[in-house]
Amino acid sequence: MILLNFSHPITAEQTAQIEQLAGQPIQQVVNLAVQFDHQQPFLPQLQALVEQLPLTAEQIQSTPILVNPPSLNYITAMLLAELHGRLGYFPAILRIRPLEGSLPPRFEAAEILNLQQIRDRARKERY
Repeated sequence: MILLNFSHPITAEQTAQIEQLAGQPIQQVVNLAVQFDHQQPFLPQLQALVEQLPLTAEQIQSTPILVNPPSLNYITAMLLAELHGRLGYFPAILRIRPLEGSLPPRFEAAEILNLQQIRDRARKERY
């Protein structure tokens, strides 16, 4: 599995949690910093960000991809649309949650959300 990390660095503890949730090892972590200029259009910035992904066509077609999305909702929505267009499906995403009562604040991998499965189920409920 390839983890595309568009958020804070993933700790060793979180890596173990992700592998347990996914039922498979993480083969590669791709860390991409997301810093968009709010005074500029987002689409060109998103395209430049995605062009930095070091993935081959073979990796995209044969390796499971998990996305740890950026925290800004606009960028996440655009990123998922862009990835869907390039992959041909919605990738699964990682949900991180704060550990209650931790000082300093710490976070754990909470669940993996299968967006394609969610989309396919919703498609059956289409009006």
